[in-house]
Amino acid sequence: MPSPGSLPLFLQISELLIRDIAAGRLIDGEKLPPEREMAAQLGIAVGTLRQALKELVAKGMLVRVQGSGNYIRAVSDPASVYALFRLELVTGGGLPTARVLSVERRVKDAELPAFGDSADGFRIRRLRYLSGKVAAVEEIWLDGSYAGAIAPADLLESLYLYYREKLGLWIARAEDRVGLGHCPVWAPETFPHVAGTALPQITRVSWGQDGRKAEASWTWYDPNVAQYVARLK
Repeated sequence: MPSPGSLPLFLQISELLIRDIAAGRLIDGEKLPPEREMAAQLGIAVGTLRQALKELVAKGMLVRVQGSGNYIRAVSDPASVYALFRLELVTGGGLPTARVLSVERRVKDAELPAFGDSADGFRIRRLRYLSGKVAAVEEIWLDGSYAGAIAPADLLESLYLYYREKLGLWIARAEDRVGLGHCPVWAPETFPHVAGTALPQITRVSWGQDGRKAEASWTWYDPNVAQYVARLK
């Protein structure tokens, strides 16, 4: 059974296809398999697949040719729920999902980059997956001025979608710095590295539509599973 905050299945499939197009696993002009065959490969109903493909058509990423089939149209800046999510499987692509480990309102960690106006923030710790594979642990801090309270059950699979739909906050841009860090002590046992293990670490600061720094985060990822990818136009 999907988690309460998971995206509808047809959106999960459309996001997976968008990320496969961005990763070059599906190339411009490529013809997709027949819908019934493709649905069987994905383990979903044909109706669900058609909803997903309709999303791609609306984003200009799929051309449906009557009597011929469905053809990929690669675009440089896809309108994706995960447009700012930079981790992919080592083999490319991969659908991001997440399990919330904890949500607390507390005084901001002094080691965070400066952000927001409040002295405290919401600390969200999550385990990240890519197409079902454990890929990363992350600690996200949202400035405390944006909400009175946040419960784990409130959160959506995509935090940026949650911010937009529930808090009226649009993340307009983000700055990432990638370096070397160490697996945090709170990482769950399902993450395949013990505390203190050297891992690639992403430090991110994100700006809202009002120009303010709304969020800061750390992500530690498993280089055996995931890679950081930033594509330039």
